[in-house]
Amino acid sequence: MKAEKLNERRYWLFIILAGLFVTNAVTAELISNKLIQIPIEFTLFGSQFGPFATIVGILPWPVVFLLTDLMNEFYGQKAVRRLSWITAGLIAYCFIIVGISLAIPAYEIKGSDLADNASYLKVFGQSQMIIVGSICAFLVSQLLDAFLFDKIKHKTGNRFIWLRSTGSTVVSQLIDSYIVLYVGFVLPGKMSFGTYMSVAPTNYILKLIIAVGLTPLIYLGHYFVRRYLNQSKDSSTEITH
Repeated sequence: MKAEKLNERRYWLFIILAGLFVTNAVTAELISNKLIQIPIEFTLFGSQFGPFATIVGILPWPVVFLLTDLMNEFYGQKAVRRLSWITAGLIAYCFIIVGISLAIPAYEIKGSDLADNASYLKVFGQSQMIIVGSICAFLVSQLLDAFLFDKIKHKTGNRFIWLRSTGSTVVSQLIDSYIVLYVGFVLPGKMSFGTYMSVAPTNYILKLIIAVGLTPLIYLGHYFVRRYLNQSKDSSTEITH
C-alpha cells in the first residue's frame, strides 16, 4: 500500500474512532437520568449479587471501552489523553447548552405531544453535582486507562492484548465507579456514606462483567483495524504522526 494512501487511511480511521468515542460519551451522560434493572444474578464468595439497578447511560459505555482500547493500541497514550480532555470539555459544553434550554420556558400547545416545562425538566434537569461527578470520573478514569494501558504494553510488547485492554479498564473503572457516586451523591448529601460503600462495589462489578465480556470484541476490533491498515499481527501497532 502506498504511503500516501496509508496515511489517509490512518487519518480517517482516527476521525471515525474519535467521532464515535465523543458521541457515545456525550450520549451516555445525556441519558443517565433514568434507572434500569439488569437481570444478572450470581453468588461470589458466599455473597449474592444482582439483579443490578443502574443508570441507562451504561449502555453506550461498552462502546467507549472498546474505542479507548483501540485508540490506545493504534494511536498511543498521548492521543487518548488529548481526546479525553476534549471530550470532557464537550460534555461540559453540552450540559451548558442543556442548562440554557432549561431556563427558557416551553411554549405549550394544548393536545401536543411536545414536552412541557415539567416533563423537560424531569428528563434533562440533572443535579449539577452529578454532572460534575460524571465529568471528573470520566476524565480521571480515561487518563488512568491510557496510562496503565501504555505501561502494560511496554512490559508485554504486542503480546497479551487481553491483559492490557481488560486490565487497564478494570482498574480505571474501579476509580470511575467511586468518584462519580461520591462527588455526585455523597458530597451534596443525597447519599449516606454507608449506602455509598454498598452501591459503589455493585456498580463496579457490573462494569467488570462488561469489561471481561468485551474481550472477544477487542480481538475482533484489532483484526479489522489491522486489515484496514494492512498491518501484520506482529508489527508495531502504535501509529506515529
